[in-house]
Amino acid sequence: MRPYELFIGLRYTRAKRRNHFISFISGISILGITLGVTALIVVLSVMNGFQKEVRARILGITPHLQISSFEGPLADWQPILKVVSHNPGVSGAAPYVSGEAMLSLDNNVEGVTVRGIAPEAEDRLTGLSGKMKKGSLFNLRPGEFGIVLGSDLARALGARVGDKVLLITPQGQITPAGMLPRLKQFTVVGIFEIGMYPYDNVLALINLNDAQKLYHLDTAVSGISAHLRDLDQTQEVTAELEKSLPRDLSVNDWTKQNANYFRAVQMEKRVMFIILSLIVAVAAFNIVSTLVMVVTDKQADIAILRTQGASPLSIMKIFMVQGVVIGLAGTLLGVACGVLLSLNVETIVPFIEHTFHMQFFPKDVYYISEVPSDLHESDVITVAYFSFLISLLATLYPSWRASKTQPAEALKYE
Repeated sequence: MRPYELFIGLRYTRAKRRNHFISFISGISILGITLGVTALIVVLSVMNGFQKEVRARILGITPHLQISSFEGPLADWQPILKVVSHNPGVSGAAPYVSGEAMLSLDNNVEGVTVRGIAPEAEDRLTGLSGKMKKGSLFNLRPGEFGIVLGSDLARALGARVGDKVLLITPQGQITPAGMLPRLKQFTVVGIFEIGMYPYDNVLALINLNDAQKLYHLDTAVSGISAHLRDLDQTQEVTAELEKSLPRDLSVNDWTKQNANYFRAVQMEKRVMFIILSLIVAVAAFNIVSTLVMVVTDKQADIAILRTQGASPLSIMKIFMVQGVVIGLAGTLLGVACGVLLSLNVETIVPFIEHTFHMQFFPKDVYYISEVPSDLHESDVITVAYFSFLISLLATLYPSWRASKTQPAEALKYE
C-alpha cells in the first residue's frame, strides 16, 4: 500500500483541473526548469571543452615542470637531470637554455624569447615536430645556427624558410667604443604553429649548443624541463622533486606558470553557473505560483481530509508531492537534453553555421575556430541536484499554507 499522501498528491498531478490556467503554469514551470538545466549543462561542458583545448595547446610547447636555480644558470646539471628522469611520475626530461633577444630581417624588428633545445629530446617530450608548418625541427643542428620561428613571428618579420635573420642579444661586448650588443646571423630552418598567440608570436627555437655559445654559458644550461605521465599528479610530483633536489633549486610546474589564466577560467565558470541558475530559480517561482493556486482551488478537499483525520503534516506532504513531480520532471528532461546536446555540440554548431551562413568563431580572429565540448559527470550531478533542491524548496511555503487551512472556514461557503 502506498502512503495516501503520495496517492492523493499524484492523483492531483494527473487529474484534469477545472482551472486550465493552473495546468498552463505547471507546464511553463517544467519547461523553465528543463531549459535552465539544459543551458547549465551545455554551457559548463563547452567551458570545460575550451579549458581542455587551451590547456592542451599551452602544454603542447611548454614543459609540465621546470627546474632552475635561484642563483643563475645550472653548471652541473647532469646529476639533476638524472634525478628528475628517474622520478616515477616523470615521462621524460631535457635541458634547455632560455633568453631574451631581438630578431631583425630587412626593416622589420621583433622582440623574441629564445629557447635553446635538444631537438630529439624536445620532440619526445612535446611532439613539436608534428606542429611544424614548414621545414623540420631536426634541422636545428649544432654549429649550423639554424632557427625555428613561430608562425605569427615569421609573418611579422616576413621570414621564410631559408632566409637569414639577425639575432641581437642584450648581453653586450665591451669595446673601446663602449658596450655593443652581441649580433649573430641565423638561418630560418622551420616554422611552427601552436595556435596560441604568446608562443606563435614571440617564441624562437635554436639548438642547445648554439644557445650556450650565444649566451656564453659554456656547458651550463638555464634549467631542466620535464613532462609528467599524469597531469593530475602534478602537485605530488612537484613535492617529491622539491624534497629530493638541492634547496637552491626551484621547481615550477604548469599550474603556477599559468595560474592567472586557470583562476580566471574557474571564476568564469562559477559566474556562469550563478547566472544560468537564475533560469531555474524563475521556474521555481512558477512552482510556487502553481501550488498557491492549487491550494486555493482545493480548499474544500483539504477541509474534508482534515475532518477525516488527516494531520497538517499529511496535507503538507500531499502538495509537496505535486511540486516535487514538477521539479523532477523538469530536471530529468533538462539532464537528458543537456547531455544529448553536449555530446553533439561539435556536430550541431557546424550545422547551424552552414545553415545560416555564419561562423561563431572566425579563424582569422580566434585560434580555436570550433566549439569544443567536454561533458563532466560531476557537473551533471551538481546541476541536477541543485535544480531538484530548488524545486523542493519552492514547495515548502505553499504546502505549509495548505496545512494551516481551517476546515470550518474552508467549508463555510460550500
